[in-house]
Amino acid sequence: MKKRTLKYIYIAVVLSFSLLFVAKFGGPAILKAYVETGIGNCRTLPLLCFAPEKELVNPEIDKTYLSELLPYTFPEIEISIPKGFTVIKGEVTKVYYKKRKYNAKSPVIYLLYQKPKFFINLFPQLKKQGVENNYDFLTRTMNAKVKDIDNVTDVFFVIMKTIFTPNLGDQKNIKMVKFESLDKRGFITYNLNPPENYFDCDVIRSDDTFCKIYIKDKGARLDLDKVLAIISTLNTSNTSTLDESK
Repeated sequence: MKKRTLKYIYIAVVLSFSLLFVAKFGGPAILKAYVETGIGNCRTLPLLCFAPEKELVNPEIDKTYLSELLPYTFPEIEISIPKGFTVIKGEVTKVYYKKRKYNAKSPVIYLLYQKPKFFINLFPQLKKQGVENNYDFLTRTMNAKVKDIDNVTDVFFVIMKTIFTPNLGDQKNIKMVKFESLDKRGFITYNLNPPENYFDCDVIRSDDTFCKIYIKDKGARLDLDKVLAIISTLNTSNTSTLDESK
């Protein structure tokens, strides 16, 4: 699985940079045209025009709701999840989201994990652009928009945003928020569109470990406050037990 994951990531990187260097000397207009022709525009792929619309700092967590969650322990991840969800831990890869189908009728939550500086080790050239850790990489990716493209690096992050974001249903309804709470910060991209809600949560802990929590909420049982409560229970490999204070 690890070799296959890296294979798909490297293929995406090689193809992206091969095309980007061809367009390098064309200026912002040609770079934007390249993205719109090859990937999409704001109409066909609204994600390319979205960025966080607000920031949630230390949001209040419903402790009563926390008591209803069930603890799950996987290698590298501990988290509490609502009853009725199938939980799967996978690997970070475009194919994992886009092509692998999970056809169970129940709601499902996918968990993905990477070590500190994973993305910087994968793309060391980004250090020259001031990207030093997983959070810097995530921030540039989530804020990438076609209209802001000015150079090849901007195009790279727009491409990564499409690779990084799983299916969220009808993108016309998606929203994105930035959050910070205790030892965690990150971004939540979500679509509240009953009878099926979607949440894509990209979480960076204070030690720069990365976790993605992708929720396909069949039945639309969850809202943003409940998802923030779920995130608050997350701990990664360098912590042996869930923080009972949350």
